[in-house]
Amino acid sequence: MKKNYQKIVLVGALFFVSANVFAQTNDSLSVKSVDEVKITVGSRNKARVATDTPVPVDVINIGSQSVLSPQTDLNQILNYAAPSFTSNSTTVADGTDHVDPAQLRGLGPDQVLVLLNGKRRHTSSLVNINGSPGRGSVGTDLNAIPAFAIERLEVLRDGASAQYGSDAIAGVINVVMKKNTNAFTAAITGGGFNSKGANDHYGGWDGGKYQLDLNYGTKIGKSGFINFTANLLSRDDTRRAKAATGEIFNAYNAIEQRALENGVNISSLFENINNTPNTTQIIDYIHKYAPSVSYFTAAQQAGIQSASTISELQNLLKGDVTENELAYRGLARDDFNMRVGQSKLGSGQFFVNSEFDISSAVRGYAFGGISYRSGNAAGFYRRPNQNRTSTSIYPNGFLPEIASDVIDLSFAAGFKGKLGNINYDISNTFGQNTFDYTIKNTANASMRYPNKREFDAGGLGFSQNTINADFDTKIDWLKGFNVAFGGEMRFEKYKIENGEEASWALYDINGNIQTPTTVAILKPTDFLGAARPGGAQVFPGFRPENALNKGRHSVAVYVDTELDVTDRWLMSAALRFENYSDFGSTFNYKLATRYKLTDHINLRAAHSTGFRAPSLQQMYFNATATQFVGGVPYEVGTFSNDSDAARYLGIPQLKQEESTSYSAGFTAKIPQANLTFTVDGYYIKIKNRVVLTDQFSRPSGTYPVGSDFWNLQAAFDKANANAATFFANAIDTQTKGIEGVVSHKANFSERFSLNSDFAVTVSKTNRVGDIHGSDVLIKAGQVNRYYSESSRVYLEEAVPRFKASLNNALEIDKFSLLLRNVYFGEVTDPNTMDANGDGIVSGEIINGQAVATEHPVWGGKVITDLSVGYKFSKNLKLTIGANNLFDIYPDKNYGPTVVKTPSLDSSGNLVYVNTSTIDLSNQNQFIYSRNVSQFGMNGRFLFARVNLNF
Repeated sequence: MKKNYQKIVLVGALFFVSANVFAQTNDSLSVKSVDEVKITVGSRNKARVATDTPVPVDVINIGSQSVLSPQTDLNQILNYAAPSFTSNSTTVADGTDHVDPAQLRGLGPDQVLVLLNGKRRHTSSLVNINGSPGRGSVGTDLNAIPAFAIERLEVLRDGASAQYGSDAIAGVINVVMKKNTNAFTAAITGGGFNSKGANDHYGGWDGGKYQLDLNYGTKIGKSGFINFTANLLSRDDTRRAKAATGEIFNAYNAIEQRALENGVNISSLFENINNTPNTTQIIDYIHKYAPSVSYFTAAQQAGIQSASTISELQNLLKGDVTENELAYRGLARDDFNMRVGQSKLGSGQFFVNSEFDISSAVRGYAFGGISYRSGNAAGFYRRPNQNRTSTSIYPNGFLPEIASDVIDLSFAAGFKGKLGNINYDISNTFGQNTFDYTIKNTANASMRYPNKREFDAGGLGFSQNTINADFDTKIDWLKGFNVAFGGEMRFEKYKIENGEEASWALYDINGNIQTPTTVAILKPTDFLGAARPGGAQVFPGFRPENALNKGRHSVAVYVDTELDVTDRWLMSAALRFENYSDFGSTFNYKLATRYKLTDHINLRAAHSTGFRAPSLQQMYFNATATQFVGGVPYEVGTFSNDSDAARYLGIPQLKQEESTSYSAGFTAKIPQANLTFTVDGYYIKIKNRVVLTDQFSRPSGTYPVGSDFWNLQAAFDKANANAATFFANAIDTQTKGIEGVVSHKANFSERFSLNSDFAVTVSKTNRVGDIHGSDVLIKAGQVNRYYSESSRVYLEEAVPRFKASLNNALEIDKFSLLLRNVYFGEVTDPNTMDANGDGIVSGEIINGQAVATEHPVWGGKVITDLSVGYKFSKNLKLTIGANNLFDIYPDKNYGPTVVKTPSLDSSGNLVYVNTSTIDLSNQNQFIYSRNVSQFGMNGRFLFARVNLNF
């Protein structure tokens, strides 16, 4: 990492020195930059520009990005354009495959507030509960907004809860929509991954992406406008696994296949192999078709023919015959690969932005849109030799698919004007996100033959309605005093809809749902006698017990002021009070200042408190299943925060996260060289941070009455639970960082210009203080499950802590060129492994327990984007280019490794005596980590784009 850091800094320094020298002698034209537009976030003074604020605000021109950039969705545009922003696609992570978690300053996806045209944007209905950065959080789905509808992005990199309310701990992203009129523009983009890793590392092309963007604007009246944007996208999946290793077929599968080829389905003749009227028939068929398996030895054939009971045949037919059976069926190990990589996606989006005169003194506005996405991701391959595979309908096993329908709807309307010296803006903003699951190419292994292959697994929904009344005025005091004040009411609803019965049920052999009294001989098994699981494979549906419809409301008032004390000194202060119907009230403030040392050098600093209200998704999400232990039903899974399980195990009601932040920095301009510098450092402390715990479990064994373990057993029993995961305010954290941006804009002639930006961010997040846990769990030794070692890595080290980018946009007559290098720093994998090759997985004693703490660290990489455009006419421009030009991949994952793991001896000392095999690749499927990735695992993307303008 250190060498790459030195290289990128050196390249950046040399570039800016050379560009500066050239610009000083040749620059003759001054052009207003996007940084100098009046911003609408970070300051409610409508005359404030980005370079004049007391806190850092980045302004990103999405219009220019959409022409040359290889990235077309908003998350990835920001990921490459703004080093403080991180967003990465996940793989084999259920619903998270279709919604990319996004983070600012290394904090959580739910700790950045998103605005659309200055109005609060609703969050996704999906909570990230799988293994990915942002685990346990609920973010805003930025990809639900088409990038082609956006004029610019304003990224406020500072705490702003006192100004904008909940979530704005890391900052605020304001998406400003286009206002173009009298113009029709279109972009047609086609591309795909041309990479050495494509098609499961056989090379070639995969992951084709085809996108159509349309935008049209026209005037309304004398000064109004209406602007429309439409988007259509089709994206194919990518595959980055290698040939599956391990056992696939057993001897029973071989005989079963020979019988199927002759019209006999042996597996359809039983539900429980030990309780079927067809025992004799099954044995006869096995005797009949075993001789057709030519690779069985004479001894094996003799043993099969002499076996007269199912139990004898089970012992004979459980052996591995994978290689021979693959050859017989004309299959290869590649046919059993998972779909590791980019998920399939199809989407359509339509957005509108408008302003119009209601009267000569009142102006109305309305904007919003609808986004529909149909995604398809796959899970783990179900192999024929596994008890969860219904070989009666899938003789070769199957790859189950999670199909998602995500509908995102938003609409805002309001009116604004002026009463005397007071500007007012009254608005209502509604947003809704639904996430419905259909599980395809799958089976419920406990269902009777013939089984279903597709299930409605239920869905999630979140809606938010926000009413705002905002006022501002200027007072002639000192050099100008801007006062803004207002109020907000917000209504939120969250629902879980259960799936069809077959998507979640565990049936007996008669087609009835199993109960505590269901005896073993009525429970479905495979041929070898292993009990079959219930529910749709890969994603059991939500049960009726999980279904709910919850809501809450909040009210807020605020005042936000800016005072120009002198021509050089600006001071600002904000206060905000909010009251939530579920957890109570919060009061926050912000102080900020900027001082102009010279006309071109500003010093700035800010201090604020902030908060994030726990989302309804975190408070009420639950996904549980029933397990029977000794005939007693127990619930396992994720329990809602208001459940009996949470109450009896001492998990308190979720409350708000509270933050305290400090920042300081400077901005500088060198007008003669067209150079702008900004450097800002920050410190953010967050109390009572919400995390998704690991699984707490009921202790087994018998313990003295009143002992800590007995008390925990009693709590689990009272809650009727056996294992439980919760959302909890479990930890406090601190985040420290520094960010720097250098921009250079040179216009060497009317037809020759160069814009360059060099940006760096360094951040570090870590837990401070003790874990906030319940007495009953802590005393029973389960405190580490509140905030496990893997949770620590996800929070602290799973996204790059160092990131740098160098962007160069060159215009030469009709040619345009984008050259961008982004360095994504190292990340740590949450899985443990012998990463240093010494034969052990190093550990530590944490809270009296041996915990493995040695993780793979995936090294930093530089990703290069290159695009070249040619303007054939004022109406037509063609761009070709590449993302990840040099086909860079993350470091490779670890395969099967025999290691010694940490444990405690009788004296409480750390020892390494237990041996196990760790395979992070999951039998050669995850060649690169599925849990963390700085820039994805798809390799080089080539594209062509046609831009039309009429």
